[in-house]
Formats: sequence, C-alpha cells, structure tokens
Amino acid sequence: MRQPDRPDNQGRKRKGPGTPSPFGPNPWQQTSWDWRAAGNFIGGGLGSGLIVITALSIAPGMHASALLLTGMALMGLGLLCVWLEIGRPLRALHVFFNPRTSWMTREAFVAPLVFASAFGMVLGWQALAPLAALAALAFAYCQGRILKAARGIPAWRDARMPALIVACSLAEGTGLFWLLAGWWAGTPTLAGLFVLLVVLRVAFWHAWRRAIEPHAAPRALAALDPPGRWLSWAGSAAPLLLVLLATSVLAGTAAASMAMALAGLLVAATGAWFKFALVTRGAFNQGFALTRLPVRGVPRGRPGHPT
Repeated sequence: MRQPDRPDNQGRKRKGPGTPSPFGPNPWQQTSWDWRAAGNFIGGGLGSGLIVITALSIAPGMHASALLLTGMALMGLGLLCVWLEIGRPLRALHVFFNPRTSWMTREAFVAPLVFASAFGMVLGWQALAPLAALAALAFAYCQGRILKAARGIPAWRDARMPALIVACSLAEGTGLFWLLAGWWAGTPTLAGLFVLLVVLRVAFWHAWRRAIEPHAAPRALAALDPPGRWLSWAGSAAPLLLVLLATSVLAGTAAASMAMALAGLLVAATGAWFKFALVTRGAFNQGFALTRLPVRGVPRGRPGHPT
C-alpha cells in the first residue's frame, strides 16, 4: 500500500514510495507564477493601454482625469498582485537591483514614470501627454520582454511575444476606453484606431500560435487554444462587426454608443482571459533530454571516447 505524503522540514508534502513524480523528461507546467502573476499582466496591460489611448486622444477635462486614474489604478492593482506573490514582501525592493539584465527591474523603473506623468495630466499639465503615452507603452513592452526572457517556457520565449503583449495591451486598453468613455469621447479616428489594434492583435496571435506549434507541449497548446478561439471570434470578429454597425446603420443613435461599448468589453474580456491562460495554464516547460544514460554493468567511457 502506498504510504501517505509526509511533510518535509519546510512544511511541503513529500511523496511516499510509489508516488509518481510530476517532474521528469516530459514537459510539466510551471507553478511559480499563479493568478497573481497573471493579474499583473492583465491589470498592467489594461491600465497602460488605457493611459496610452487617453493621453493620445482629445478627451479633455474631468472625464480624461477619470480615465487616467482608472488606468493608474489598474496598473497599481497589477503591481500589487506581484507584491502579494512574493513569499517575503519586504524583498520587493530587490527588484530594483538589476536594471542591466532584468526586464522586471526595468518595468519597476518605468512604472513610477507612468504614474508621475499621468498624474501630472490629471493636475492639468497636458504637456506631459506624450511622456505618459511613451512611458505606458514602454511598460507594456517590458511585460512582453519579461515573458520572452523565460527561455524554459516554449509558449513564452518566442520572439513574437513582446509584440503580441503590446498589441494586446493597446487593443484592450482601447476597448476599455470605448466601454467607459466612448459615449462622449469617441470619434471616427478613434474608432478606426480601435479596428486597427484589434486586427493587429489577432494577427499577432495567429503568427505566434503558428510559431510555437512545433515547440510547445500538446497540453500547453490544448490550454491556449480555447481562449485563442474566443479571442479570434468573440474578441475580434464580433467587435469588428459591432464597429461596422455603429459607424453605418446605427450611426448617430444611442445604440451606436452601446454597440461600441459592447465591442470594447469583448476585446478587453477576451484579452484578459487569454493572458490568464497564457500565464497559469499554458506555461509548460520543454522538459529535458538525457543524451547519455548510465547503465549498470557497462564500464564508463574514457574521455573523448563514447561509452
């Protein structure tokens, strides 16, 4: 009979004899990053994208301030999720120690610049708009590079990952803009930009999905494909149809604003689900391979000679 799992000296369960180990040569899912890490990418992407589109739009006054504050709140919530994930929260300051090599450090340096410039806009310093937009865009880029730097995760390390994350952040932030402020700040130019970003996002997703096909584990692909299908149809095709209706048949009516708000909600929600699945469900490593195995009874080969 299999012995029950027993805790080791650190409180973790130790497998009894006969218990299959989750580790081995086959790919297994990483467990270091959970929903809290996903929350950073979701909140940070939505917030930075919303700040970019708000800073570049012509939305003036208190409504723009509310949008900027919402973007900062979402980014702050994402960073709070990361802080909660750290086993020893006081070690959070260590993230500032490696700016030359760590994209997490660079993200941490960019975040205060985003907050400062966006809050300056809230106080009325509209000249900070270009700085706020560039800093928020850099924040989203850092998030993409954080994932790409995880070389052991085939679904993350692809060269297209930074572009995909930036496209997701901009599309989802613009979707949130249309959900919150489209009824008063929406313009044909912003509608066209929204369409462009949605198309770019789904195009980058399909390019990335084709690229990881030969390398990612089948279980990773199985976990990533359902949110990918939702992103393609409910998060791309349906919003594009809604935008078409809002700018043609429904133009000038209250239903047009409702259609644009629904389109924004679909883009933001499907993007958040994709990022959650990417971090928590599709993060299988590549496993490992042993090219030479020790065999009992076979003498060890001399240096320079095969066994």
